[in-house]
Amino acid sequence: MTELRFDGRVAVVTGAGGGLGREHALLLAARGAKVVVNDIGGSVSGEGLDTAPAAAVVREIREQGGEAVADSHDVATADGGAALVATAFDTYGRLDILVNNAGILRDALFEDTTPELLEPVLDVHVNALFHVTRPAWRIMQHQGYGRIVNTTSAAGLLGSTHKSNYGTAKAGVAGFTRVLALEGTEHGIKANAIAPIAATRMLTQHLDEESRLAPAAKSMMDAVVGRLDPALVSPVAAFLAHEDCPVTGEVYTAGAGQVARFFTARTRGYHHPSLSIEAVRDHLAEIRDETGYTVPAGPGEEIAELMRAIATPPHLVKE
Repeated sequence: MTELRFDGRVAVVTGAGGGLGREHALLLAARGAKVVVNDIGGSVSGEGLDTAPAAAVVREIREQGGEAVADSHDVATADGGAALVATAFDTYGRLDILVNNAGILRDALFEDTTPELLEPVLDVHVNALFHVTRPAWRIMQHQGYGRIVNTTSAAGLLGSTHKSNYGTAKAGVAGFTRVLALEGTEHGIKANAIAPIAATRMLTQHLDEESRLAPAAKSMMDAVVGRLDPALVSPVAAFLAHEDCPVTGEVYTAGAGQVARFFTARTRGYHHPSLSIEAVRDHLAEIRDETGYTVPAGPGEEIAELMRAIATPPHLVKE
């Protein structure tokens, strides 16, 4: 089996001072990439500053024979994102891989979610993508090559209680990834996303808040968490960051060594040229029927499916 390597490639990994980001950085470096390890060293909720975590990961990489530099710029700001990318380019002269991994949690029921709980989460998960990816994009465009790996979540794709802020942000990440994939094609840039399931500080905090679980359920959950090594997510991120990756604009869930694809599908639905409220009520089962679903590649294909559906002559439409 030919080993996939990153010799000559330069990677930036945000939120790489611990957890998933640390594992991503270690794996990329072990396979030959020069890595910029970015982390402000804050708490799970994004408070505080500490340069030690990023520096520790850099030492670990260097001790294993790899190349890395630490960066502590705050990617939630435009200046911080630009400075991070400048660190990579000024140090290594190029930027091939961007792994947007940084994240925070500020969970609350929707009724209790204040602007103070919303805005910092959007800053780190959504605004930071623009602040870091935009300057990185310019470099990748000039090179005619780039790989971007974003981090979404099942909380955004499927929903999760107490996470209206986080879920909104992570759903935005998925949409952002699709747009990057479409616009990046002509520049040799591919963008994909991962939805990790891993035993990180974020998961630990979430489970602590779910401590009301019955003892049997909690025991089962603890056994599952014990298998969620963050290092088992990193091979997926690394593959999506490799030049051999053939896909773009896709989302993969990864945890405990299992990998699967998330996708947005469209049912065949129901059509009537004089659609009424009652028709929607009466044909809801048909509208929701997943038999024969399709996966449109973009809005154009979705509109094409609509056009095919409404092309049926009115006298042949089922009542």
